[in-house]
Formats: sequence, structure tokens, C-alpha cells
Amino acid sequence: MTTREHINEYFNGRSFMVLCTVMLVAVAALAMSFGVKPLADKGNGLLFSLETPLIGDKVLSATVNVICLLASGFIMLALNKVFTFVRTMTRLFASAFFLLMMATPAALVSFNMGTVMCLITAVTMMPLFASFQDRHAQRSIFLVFALAATGAMFHYGFLMLIPAYIIGFANMRALDAKDIIAMLLGLLTPFWIVLGLGIINPFDIALPQWHLLGKAHVDLPLAIAAATAVGGITLAVMNLFTILKYRVQTRVYNIFLMVLLVITVIALGVDYHDLAVFLPLLNLLVALQVAQAHTLRSSFGHRYVFMILFVVACIAVAAVNLVRP
Repeated sequence: MTTREHINEYFNGRSFMVLCTVMLVAVAALAMSFGVKPLADKGNGLLFSLETPLIGDKVLSATVNVICLLASGFIMLALNKVFTFVRTMTRLFASAFFLLMMATPAALVSFNMGTVMCLITAVTMMPLFASFQDRHAQRSIFLVFALAATGAMFHYGFLMLIPAYIIGFANMRALDAKDIIAMLLGLLTPFWIVLGLGIINPFDIALPQWHLLGKAHVDLPLAIAAATAVGGITLAVMNLFTILKYRVQTRVYNIFLMVLLVITVIALGVDYHDLAVFLPLLNLLVALQVAQAHTLRSSFGHRYVFMILFVVACIAVAAVNLVRP
């Protein structure tokens, strides 16, 4: 194996993932010590408004947040071992996710609904992918949509998961009349429960308040997210031409991930004020495209140059975010 191949394989391996994990934890600790303010979460849910942090203690909040982000990356690794949506054995999508999160330290210092949505999305991909050509996937469909509806009670960012998973289950060929009933029951059951318990009444439901991107004040975290989104969409388009040649099952998995990426970018553009909610999921989905781009071009020996530039860029942006006022 040549030196170039060794370098390329290093980025796919466990050692690089461990290094990225350590860097993520280190940047989170530095962000806490430097007093970096968390990204503002200005959203509300359909029924409840979270005006205060999910965890009051700052150190505990940051710790739980980082643990959940790491868990999201490792869950995707486990999913790939089962469903092989990235066909080459690689841990790069977890490594790239940790690097992208590290680039915005303000997203690391507080446990928020964005981390919750990222983790729930990673978890619900298991029943989604397992439903491929399964005519008895009603329980999985009910569970996925019930979780999405429950999340939407606390933050309407979860609403974007509903069309994404409708497209996902349809592409899995697991959405007939029974499945549609399971989907509707999953969406309605959480609301029936809180109404039945008298926790809320129908008049408590609040409609989302979105803001057009054209009116945004573009700060550094938003600019980073925009650049990440553009880069992710570009890589997804490049990867698509190769992925379309895959077998049906692998192709369907990857198309869902691309659709979810597009919907996340649209949601972020419509509701830029809630960057904290969409950023972790955006970074997770873009990291998958980074891994696909690296592994799909195995014949290009110098592809490690892109990865080196990617790592340097994430570290540099993280440093700027740490030291800026």
C-alpha cells in the first residue's frame, strides 16, 4: 500500500475518529471556560414553549449535550454496519460530524432541542431502513411518527421530519392503506394523550412563526451553517450520480438521506432564528455526504487533500469562534 493510500485509509479508520472525538470534547471544554454563549433557541412548540434551558446546570447541560452528539455519531456507525448505506467500511461520517459540530462551539455548551432532534432522527432511521419492502411495518411507522409529533409539541422544527419520513417510507415501499392509518394514528396519539389527561386544551395549539432568510442578520454561526449547507448539497449532487448505480436497497437509503438534507436546508432557510435546532442534524447529514464523497472516489489517490483542507477549515473556524467577542 502506498503512502497516499495509507493516508486515505487513516481518515476512514478508528484512530482518526478517536482524534475527532477528543477534539470535540476539548473544544466543548474550552468553550465553557471561555464563556461562549449558546446558540439562541427562539422557537416554540405546538403546545409547549421552552423558555429556559433544558438543563439548568451549565456544566451538566454541556456534558449531556456532548454525550448525545457523540451518541448520534456512533448510532450512525451502528446503522451502517447493519444497512451499509455507505458501502465502504469507514468511520468517516462520525469523524466528519464531530469536526463540523466542533466548528461551532456555541452549539456544544448547552443541551437543546437541536441535539434532541438529531439523536431522535438517528434512532428512528433504524425502523425506517428496516421497513424496506416490509408489508408489516405498521408498528415502526406508528413509532416514528409518534416521536415526530411528540417532538413537535415542544419545538415545531420536528414538523420537518414528517414529510421527510413520508417520502422515506414511500420509497421503502412500505406505505399502503394500513401504513397510512398507522402514520395518522402516530401523529394523533400524542395529542390525544395530552388532551385526554387535561394537560392542554385544543385552543392551546400555537402555529409556527417562521422568518424569511432575506431579513436575517447574518452572523458567523449562520454563515458557517450556510456554507455547510451549500457544501453538503454540492457533495450530495456529486454523489448521486454514482449512488444511482447501486442496488435498489442501498440507493433508497441514500436517497432518503439526501431528501432529509434538502428538507433540513429549506427549514433552516425559512427559520434561520432557530439555527440551534437545525444545525446538529444538518451537520450529521452533511458528514454522511463527506464520507460518501471520500469513499466513492477511491481511485483518486489525492482525495486526502480534501480531507486535510476540511480538517484545517473546521479547526480554524472553531478557533475563530472561541476567541471572537
